[in-house]
Amino acid sequence: MYEKVNPCHPDKLADRIAGALVDMAYRKNENARIAVEVLIGHGKCHIIAETSAALNPNEVAGAVSRIAGNVEVDYAEVSQDVHLADNQKDEIRCGDNGIFKGMPVTEEQKKLSDIAHDIFKAFPADGKYILDKERLIICQSNAERENLYDLFPEAEINPIGDWTGGPNVDTGATNRKLGSDMADSVTGGGLHGKDLSKADVSVNIYAFLKAQETGKPVEFCCAIGDCEIDGKPYSEIVQIAKDYISSVGGFEKFAEWGLV
Repeated sequence: MYEKVNPCHPDKLADRIAGALVDMAYRKNENARIAVEVLIGHGKCHIIAETSAALNPNEVAGAVSRIAGNVEVDYAEVSQDVHLADNQKDEIRCGDNGIFKGMPVTEEQKKLSDIAHDIFKAFPADGKYILDKERLIICQSNAERENLYDLFPEAEINPIGDWTGGPNVDTGATNRKLGSDMADSVTGGGLHGKDLSKADVSVNIYAFLKAQETGKPVEFCCAIGDCEIDGKPYSEIVQIAKDYISSVGGFEKFAEWGLV
């Protein structure tokens, strides 16, 4: 049993905006430290960024407009806490406490992810989907039921009827759809809107990739300041995560679909 949401779901809009700001910070400073939280809905977008790389508010507003349309942006930026900054001053060390569990993706989860991508190509609007063995539930906004039935004749489509979707009828917040992004994997923190020094990003990605490679569940815990995880220097864990983020096109692109 698995649920997937597409990049136009309000929660994913929030993740994508947060990812865009992380990309922005890295363009300004290759060692940027940043953590972003976004709340969006009903014509407003509230953003708080804790960052070592000052962002241009006009560029922030431009990113929000590009991703979510015409909304009023309330942007607050503060510097990273000096004590947290000192933790990373001399070498790349673990940026937070955390418990992480990477799980191999199942065939059912792969199947639903493919279905979600296919629907989104045809109907790029807010949508969410569930697959439970043979039961497929499709909730897709701004789409004719008949067209969806043509693609998936056995599915349950928009069970309560047609709907509009998007941030004008619902609110979205960062890291609220981690189940959609990570399947059965587990994290003690958020996956989106943070730089690679944060274990929430780097160790989550590392654990997920290792689970896919080995075909077995993996579990890690870490303390802020750790220099080694799974017998590897933390800098190597960060580089593995950095390579993965680069392979998908950056943090904003990563936020569209997550790890699955």
